[in-house]
Amino acid sequence: MPPDEQFSNEYKWDIVKTKIQLIATSKIVMLTSGNWESLKDLRNVYTDHVFNLPSAVYRWSNDLFFGLQRLNSLNHSLIQLCTKIPEKFPVNDIMLEPLLEGLTIQQAIEQKRLFICDLKILEGLYVRPDFVLCAPMALFFVDSEKQLRPLAIQLFQEPGPDNPIFLPTDHSLTWALVKMWYNSADAAYHQSLTHLGFTHLLMEGVVVATHRQLSQSHPIFKLLAPHFLYLIAINSRGLELLVSENGWVDKTMNFGIKGMFELIRRGIEMWRLDLHGTLPEDLKQRGLDDLSVLPGYYFRDDALLHYKAINKYVKAYVALYYGKHRCARQWNFTSNEQLTAVLTTIIYTCSVSHASTNFPQYDEYGFPPNYPGLLRGSPPKDKRECTEQDILKCLPDRPTTLDIMIVTKILSQRGTKSLGDFEVQYIFDDEAREIVHEFRKDVAEISKIIKARNTQRNPPYLFLDPDIVPNSISI
Repeated sequence: MPPDEQFSNEYKWDIVKTKIQLIATSKIVMLTSGNWESLKDLRNVYTDHVFNLPSAVYRWSNDLFFGLQRLNSLNHSLIQLCTKIPEKFPVNDIMLEPLLEGLTIQQAIEQKRLFICDLKILEGLYVRPDFVLCAPMALFFVDSEKQLRPLAIQLFQEPGPDNPIFLPTDHSLTWALVKMWYNSADAAYHQSLTHLGFTHLLMEGVVVATHRQLSQSHPIFKLLAPHFLYLIAINSRGLELLVSENGWVDKTMNFGIKGMFELIRRGIEMWRLDLHGTLPEDLKQRGLDDLSVLPGYYFRDDALLHYKAINKYVKAYVALYYGKHRCARQWNFTSNEQLTAVLTTIIYTCSVSHASTNFPQYDEYGFPPNYPGLLRGSPPKDKRECTEQDILKCLPDRPTTLDIMIVTKILSQRGTKSLGDFEVQYIFDDEAREIVHEFRKDVAEISKIIKARNTQRNPPYLFLDPDIVPNSISI
């Protein structure tokens, strides 16, 4: 790693040192060995001082909260409008009749009230010996109160007698355990792709290419550089300790680093900058570009404010330095619009996209029944009634839980300045500085809008308030 990419003395990220400090100050001595005796036993480990009570502790099994996780949590960009029920997911009107408020499936589709998540990309993925990773599908419905509710979950791709469709009308703890197995698969997708693959790793390639191809005096370098702060440093540290052999992922997730790297490979082969990396196009592809569809999708609503402000900023900056057709002569871009689109995606990904998928980690992973990266045993194969002991048997043991709590607590902390408030100033041209000033005004206005929106939201969505969004992927 080049010396100028290292963490500064003021910003040292040392997971080993921080782990020791967290253990010492939290006084959590009961997590050294053994399994959980009850869910109450697990809840009792949280303190006000260090490991605060994650917001999910008392609502992890609630269906409305499970719906909100698809919209406004870590993995917010998998859900899509359902226009047809897949043949491999054989739900029917009789099965869903108690849940659709008098509608048929076709009527719910026509009213754009039916949504689906399909984690087929996980099918056949490597998992650690004696562990299981589902490749589930889930169907959701916007009810008359404009709340997203789960309708059905199938834990594997091929229907069959040992892979039933589970429903909210099943036994409550059976349904809760099925949602846990769904979220375990969702967590695998989140950590591999939404978080590591599509932000940290993709953007490291951009950082390296920018340094190799552009002088530090180049105007595009100056535009991008604030959004690259500490990215290579955090990736280097993470690869040493988190996604290394016998590291954190190998200990706390069912598929380990071998499965994670294979999933990243699968995802990157499918990913396109002009589609998945461009927020308006991604929403359009998923049928969610109409803001009246899927109410309560706060991530979309707030992220669009950011995307438009960043695009406006980049467009003005590019126009300042490039006349017509100059982009085509210097690079492989054929227009300023193409260059603007790519630069917008880079800045958006390094700031907004990463913030939205990184900072909720402790709230979600910190209480294992809510969003378990690791589950032991096997998922339900029939609808027999489950007990609390069945749930406890699946949960990670105490030491693994502590490892999950510590690392997600560290990753959820924010240590750099807010979007637009750059740690290092690269831009000194008067006209360019005015463009930056205008961007900062737009960001301040976004903060006011989101704060006002959150007074009407239950729960509020805090992670895209610009006060919380950093400039770069620095943690």
